[in-house]
Amino acid sequence: MTTDRPRGGLAALCLAELVCWGLLYYSLPVAVTPISADMGWSHTTVTAALTLGLIVSALMGPGVGRMLDAHGPRLIMGAATAIGVLALALVAIAPNLFVFFLAWVLAGFAQAGTLYPPAFAVVTRWYGAERTKPLTTITLVGGLASTVFAPIIAWLIDETGWRATYFILAGLLAVVVLPLNLGFLNRRWTDEAAAREQKPSRAELRRVTRAPRFLILQAAVAIATFTLFAVTINIIPLIIERGAGYGLAAVALGLVGFGQVAGRFGYPSLERHTSTRLRTVILFAAGAVGLWLLALVPGPTWLLIGIGMVAGAVRGCMTLLQATAVSDRWGTKNFGAVNGVFVAPITAGTALAPVAGPALAGVLGGYPMMAVAMAGLLSLATLLSART
Repeated sequence: MTTDRPRGGLAALCLAELVCWGLLYYSLPVAVTPISADMGWSHTTVTAALTLGLIVSALMGPGVGRMLDAHGPRLIMGAATAIGVLALALVAIAPNLFVFFLAWVLAGFAQAGTLYPPAFAVVTRWYGAERTKPLTTITLVGGLASTVFAPIIAWLIDETGWRATYFILAGLLAVVVLPLNLGFLNRRWTDEAAAREQKPSRAELRRVTRAPRFLILQAAVAIATFTLFAVTINIIPLIIERGAGYGLAAVALGLVGFGQVAGRFGYPSLERHTSTRLRTVILFAAGAVGLWLLALVPGPTWLLIGIGMVAGAVRGCMTLLQATAVSDRWGTKNFGAVNGVFVAPITAGTALAPVAGPALAGVLGGYPMMAVAMAGLLSLATLLSART
């Protein structure tokens, strides 16, 4: 049985996800160039702050999941939002690299309590067996975060500078997301399951999260997410090495994002017509084929862009597969705690993928060879997924 759903709760959660992704994740990639020019830090150093924050988010995920199960979402997600406000304000005043990195560590705490994993836990609790459609809605709205906020943030930086922009973003997070989380999320869970439920013991959680089936699936999804992200986020240099100009390569990256949103539209239909295991294998295999094609097909550019869009569509579906993997196999009992453990390495892999792609390309002699390595890893993950 699902818990009482606040009226307007899904709409509020969708808007909160849109803003949180736009400000706590996409703002730094937009601001990296002006910050680097102003402070004299390299692009890699500035981007590493976001990576560090995401790693902190991954480490905090299991604890946040347990707190969501025990205390409900209002206090946890509200507090995380307040930490996010503080983090963005600290970015704005950071006088040196230490404070800048400290700000993004705080942002990592905020991400752990505001981005997809806690939102998925709330929706799963609200909707139970009917969770796929609202989960899809949230990822569709959240997927528009870069489209909505990247041009706004770039305009603000041009008009006011990056420090003033981050003050504005901190204020926006405070006046939009904080009231939504405090006003539309449950203070405590009130369904019958919550009334019967006792705090799970560590032994009970370990029984699920250390089972071979769980660990194999966790490893497979983490590898798949890492490899798809590492290749698609670096599709600009990949296509440039194949002879495309920068402008066309930039369009390719945008179309990969479009494919990601389109894939999420198609996921509910895939879910209706496949079993949990078959759906997982199909998506992994499709992703592996896409990466092998990006690695081995020399052109023309329009064909590479089309393949990139397919890989993007698989990436979009992977977000929903990740959201439902635990509940499809182990049910919704203690979902926040179990799912928090499940997504921790996936979040860490997402953090490392943008840096790992170029690093591996440098070692292997180019982005096509990097894509070969990633395609091989995803092929391995496909074999692992068949065992879950």
